[in-house]
Amino acid sequence: MNATPHLIPQQVIDRFKEKFGNGIRDAKVTERGEGTKKVKAYNIWIRVDRELFRPAIQELIGIRFPHLAVIAGNDLGSEIELLYIFSVFYGQKFGEYMVTIGVRLPKSDLTIPTITDLIPGALFSEREKQEFFGITVIDIPDGRRLFLPEDFPQGVYPWRKDETGVPPEMIKNLWEVDRPSDRPAPPVPEKTPVAEEKKDGGGSQ
Repeated sequence: MNATPHLIPQQVIDRFKEKFGNGIRDAKVTERGEGTKKVKAYNIWIRVDRELFRPAIQELIGIRFPHLAVIAGNDLGSEIELLYIFSVFYGQKFGEYMVTIGVRLPKSDLTIPTITDLIPGALFSEREKQEFFGITVIDIPDGRRLFLPEDFPQGVYPWRKDETGVPPEMIKNLWEVDRPSDRPAPPVPEKTPVAEEKKDGGGSQ
């Protein structure tokens, strides 16, 4: 078991900056309130150069083996940004927080190494990002499609905002497809309010 002592969020950022220097493009801590008592909780955001991506994941593992929540993504125009969202010190009361490691890939070279050898649970999210953003995950152990059917057109990526995104002719309004004829078509008109009946208090005849 990893015996690294608990680190506060700023100590995590300091550790990354000390090790990777200018390879850290952005780093910050944000605070949020959880629950009705608004207990303080923290998010750490670290963006790294692509060549430092795997070393950054390994550094996080060295602090405490993280729980991978999800890999998110965004089309920024000339780049695709991937956000690897982890929780560290998982299950430690008032000591757990989220760490997001971000990396930006130019659309001229949409490649990123797999981390499944480090965190096997990353496989499904890596497969998803390949089919929805058109990135290539190098050395992924299973590169099959996960969500899109096999007959989905090659070179069309549903989460892209450029010319490789879903074309207008592929978009369907579901309410127009085999809609029962006995139902109103959207937008559904507002219902007329029903007047409330006066309650009989029993004092009148």
